[in-house]
Amino acid sequence: MTTAPPAPANHRQTLEALSGLLLVLFVAMLSSTVVSTALPKIIGSLNGSQTQYTWVVTATLLTATATTPIWGKLADLFNKKLLIQISIVVYVAGSLVAGFSQSAGALIGARAFQGIGVGGLQALVQVAIAAMIPPRERGRYNGYLGGVMALATVGGPLLGGLIVDTSWLGWRWCFFIGVPVAVIALILLQVTLHLPTIRRDNVKIDYLGATLIAAGVSLLLIWISFVDDSFAWLSWQTYAMVGGTIVLLALAVLVEARAKEPIVPLPIIRERNTALAILASLAVGMAMFGGAVFLGQYFQIGRGYSPTEAGLLTIPLMAGVLVTSIVSGRLITASGKIKPYIVAGAVVLVIGFAVLSPIDHETPLWYMGAGMFLIGAGVGMSMQNLVLAVQNSVSLKDIGAASSTVAFFRSLGGTIGVSVLGAVLARSVTDQITTGLAAAGIPASSSGGGSSTLNLTALPEPIVTIIRAAYGDATGHIFLISAVIGVIGIIAAVALRPVMLRTSIDLPDDLKAAAVAADAIDGAPAIDEVDLGSRARR
Repeated sequence: MTTAPPAPANHRQTLEALSGLLLVLFVAMLSSTVVSTALPKIIGSLNGSQTQYTWVVTATLLTATATTPIWGKLADLFNKKLLIQISIVVYVAGSLVAGFSQSAGALIGARAFQGIGVGGLQALVQVAIAAMIPPRERGRYNGYLGGVMALATVGGPLLGGLIVDTSWLGWRWCFFIGVPVAVIALILLQVTLHLPTIRRDNVKIDYLGATLIAAGVSLLLIWISFVDDSFAWLSWQTYAMVGGTIVLLALAVLVEARAKEPIVPLPIIRERNTALAILASLAVGMAMFGGAVFLGQYFQIGRGYSPTEAGLLTIPLMAGVLVTSIVSGRLITASGKIKPYIVAGAVVLVIGFAVLSPIDHETPLWYMGAGMFLIGAGVGMSMQNLVLAVQNSVSLKDIGAASSTVAFFRSLGGTIGVSVLGAVLARSVTDQITTGLAAAGIPASSSGGGSSTLNLTALPEPIVTIIRAAYGDATGHIFLISAVIGVIGIIAAVALRPVMLRTSIDLPDDLKAAAVAADAIDGAPAIDEVDLGSRARR
């Protein structure tokens, strides 16, 4: 049984309800950004390796990716506010365990658990907002989302840097700091957020499909992390892992096609604009997460700046997100058109990555700032608007599945991007350190394994200089690959059908009927070919 959609709230009521949701979004983003500048010191203090550095990030992304569709499906079936609060509790538990970790391996495990909660927060905040605000008006409120994203992305690295540079705090507080904020968000949501409860009989959640997807992606990422290092490209390990990935993902598609309540609804994905938005989100996620996650490492290890200084140096990136998300959100609400801003964002993102592709350990900081601002501007115009484009073409009952599907593929892209680019960086750094040590006549054993450890404090100054140069020079390769990946996002954005955002929270009844017919009749016109805004006003 499904309750009737609530009457539209006024602006004040909407802002009150948004307050808790925005704080939740801040908490979810803070879990990644506060660690970004601190991670070199964290891994160094735990004597971790470059591969473990990558997996501290990847573990969270991977579990968030795997659980996002489950949270989204649950949101279509159960009370959305309760699910958000459960996600917060999981996040808090994961944060506490991460803060008490005694090894890099334990930290990776804790971050994986924390990612389950982050996956819920990422998906459910979008779902709750979609259940309250019509798509046309949502562009206006996306400016608030962009502001919170920018605050978390700017404040997180600065806060992380200050924490690890403050002797009486230490890096563990990078994980503890989010706990009180999450508790406040939990209480605020209880008071301000009121959403209808949706209940249906005979509900079945496709845990098998989710497990197969997570297993397939995990196996692929493990192969990416260790190929050409622990084993060769052409080896039995490669055949087993790549073949196993293909089998697992193929089985996942078969399960999803037959499941009563699929984790990734294939009918939604088959709709043209949804498919293209997913492809663009995948590319943007790969490029953005993959490129940006290594900036803190570049400034600290490659350039020798402190964590606090590294946080300050990434401000241009966050400023770009803040400015363009607010401006584009206002313009979208005024015009009802969304495609031009998604296309522009994808183009600017690629330009930003191209600008940073030739950097090395001596690149002027003003040049770095210009490139980072362009990357942030591209993200601000594209990321949230891709979710909005999909939400505009589905009815309220499918908002959870549609929103989480886009978030799933964006997070999947980020997970793959971090793993692939992290592996590329590790190989490149190892090669350059080996070459540098040989040129200086220093035995490779003197470096403690070169790139195998990020703890530079115990190494002689000549070796530290070689390692810093290797990291600084190799990071440019990451941005070049990100630019190439980003081109896919441009192609998908250009192929999107132009639409007018609807002014109602749910699809009008006649368009719901058209959606059903479109699923049953080949060649039927897709919903997004109709001027949804004008139809809703008639």
